[in-house]
Amino acid sequence: MSPPDLFDRAARRRRRDRAATRWAEHDFLRAAMVDGIEERLAAVTRPFAEALDIGAADTTLTVPAARMARIDPGFAFAHAIGGVQGDEDRLPFADASFDAVVSAGVLDQVGDLPGALSLIRRVLRPDGLFVGALIGAGSLPALRSAFRTAEGDRPAARFHPLVDVRSAGDLLVRAGFTLPVADVETLDVRYRSLGRLLDDLRGMGASNVLARRTPLARDTLARAAAAFAEAADADGRTTERFQILFLTGWAPDPSQPKPARRGSATASLAAAIGKPDPAAS
Repeated sequence: MSPPDLFDRAARRRRRDRAATRWAEHDFLRAAMVDGIEERLAAVTRPFAEALDIGAADTTLTVPAARMARIDPGFAFAHAIGGVQGDEDRLPFADASFDAVVSAGVLDQVGDLPGALSLIRRVLRPDGLFVGALIGAGSLPALRSAFRTAEGDRPAARFHPLVDVRSAGDLLVRAGFTLPVADVETLDVRYRSLGRLLDDLRGMGASNVLARRTPLARDTLARAAAAFAEAADADGRTTERFQILFLTGWAPDPSQPKPARRGSATASLAAAIGKPDPAAS
């Protein structure tokens, strides 16, 4: 028997559909993710013929020279770009269908992230590349602090659990990727009010879609807004931080470089750094 979903899939679809109506006003975070993914793709010299974009809110993310397929959890996004509607942990594609898979801004809302990464690896052909970006641990500290102040000792479940960089690397290995890399970039945004931050989160489809979420009372929101305002700088703006977690991994292939066999080194570390080698005495 499978465990219950951490996220409400239906609510997530509805909120992405609502976000689609004014996406261009709030797409700065995904735009930063797309730039980071494309920088990482530019460092790869091999060509890709067919690629998949997972979480395709628009068509800005491309793999150079590749024919793009696109999938999004929301109907409105999928319909607008001529893609497929579907969830990341239920990919409707055959194994070994793509040379590359990219994803920007959706994998933090997947209850079974290990399963989703395993499926991504399976739809890749041997020596295929995955590059993804998602909101990582340490994001939204100002918002979290404001709600801790507003709700005191009994905070409600309002924030999604987020993956840190070390766990992300482990997940890539567990999913079967080779040459895994996980790294973080920070994006700071200054806000005039809590309402503007919440509007951005709703506009990018990143608001609370936990399966067990609690309605937000007006008095709680008012206290959180006051706490957020108290953290403002001299210009009346509060800085919010987004940690963008980038994941890179390759589908296994015999042509890939292998780590050296343990004990096969011909020179000691001590000699390399100029220290006496105890084994030589």
